[in-house]
Amino acid sequence: MRTRTEAVREDEGHAVVGEHVAFDGQAGERWRAARSVLPPGHLDAAGCNVPSDRVFDAVVGHLRLERERGGYAAVPDLTEAKSSLAALVGAGHGDVAFTESGTAAMATLLGGWRLPPGSRVGHPRTEYGSTLMLLRRLAAARDWNLVDLPVDDHTRLDMDALRTRLAAGLDLVVLSHVASHRGVVQPAAEIGALCRASGVPFVLDVCQSLGHVEVRGTGASAYVGTSRKWLAGPRGVGFLIAPGLTPGMDAAAPTLTGHLWTAPDEEPVPLPGAVRYESSEGPIAARVGLGVAALEHLRLGPPAVHAHLADLGRSARGLLDGAGGWRVAEPQDEPSALITLRPPPGDTAEHAAVRASEASLLVNVVPVGRAPLDLREPVLRVSPPPGTPLERLEELARVLAS
Repeated sequence: MRTRTEAVREDEGHAVVGEHVAFDGQAGERWRAARSVLPPGHLDAAGCNVPSDRVFDAVVGHLRLERERGGYAAVPDLTEAKSSLAALVGAGHGDVAFTESGTAAMATLLGGWRLPPGSRVGHPRTEYGSTLMLLRRLAAARDWNLVDLPVDDHTRLDMDALRTRLAAGLDLVVLSHVASHRGVVQPAAEIGALCRASGVPFVLDVCQSLGHVEVRGTGASAYVGTSRKWLAGPRGVGFLIAPGLTPGMDAAAPTLTGHLWTAPDEEPVPLPGAVRYESSEGPIAARVGLGVAALEHLRLGPPAVHAHLADLGRSARGLLDGAGGWRVAEPQDEPSALITLRPPPGDTAEHAAVRASEASLLVNVVPVGRAPLDLREPVLRVSPPPGTPLERLEELARVLAS
């Protein structure tokens, strides 16, 4: 008798990776129909999204399989899962490594990158707080020089300034495609082209962009991301996709599953591909679930989902900007569904989140520590998942005005 996990895996295995459903305007409805349970008033896709029934069944089914057979006997073939995830950035399954989170992926990637002393690493002031802490620690320990990449008034990277910085000499560029505290989509494809032309590796943080906006075509040397946000996979699993491995790229901590160690007096040699970054130990059921979530996103059709979320974001900004004096930080037509709002005098993001919760609306408060070089006060973040009815956003506008 097949387990539920095996049935899901068999069914999913018939999909052609990279085959997209044509845009029919129903992406949001299909996304919601795949979920028999949704928290009421859920407006926090950028924090933790809601897995589909298939993802839930795949995770539970694999846990059941581990209990029935033993954890190591139940180890699945994750090639299909990695292929689905890789297809979202235009890579291959051998370029994918699973980690515990996006933060863990960035740490193992940058922590093992053998840049020589004096290397110049560029990043904007809008970079995520944990990445900034990591970069500063690595810079102090390894004598790297951190170089500011200027942004404009909307926190979009200044392309002329980037050209100048590249001409002056950079050894690595690190950038969040969409920041945690601002729903501005960085011109990653243009940035990637400039970096490639200069021979400079480019690391793109896609925690807030994969499943949300187009990532293919950016040509990054490496991508780091997480399952639980716009891809709507399980918590506790992230990923690193590295299609541009060079001899200087290795994991911060070598593992026996990712390295070949033939003699105690020799250095471990990383195996080909991204497996060098991956540990065989981890939440295997969550990795299975992420693979199902990535395949579901492919089947929905990424262009359709992206267009739907962009429309949802524009509608949300129109409804929320000015409500009770709150002001939206992003341009009105920004093609994302991550909306951040600055409070008016006499109100705060924390107080607004409490009022929203009392109205059964789930939003997020972004503290200054998420972007300490850019934020001056906490902001309210609203990130409606696909299929969110406009009535929910109208309710939030009334809460902000109350």
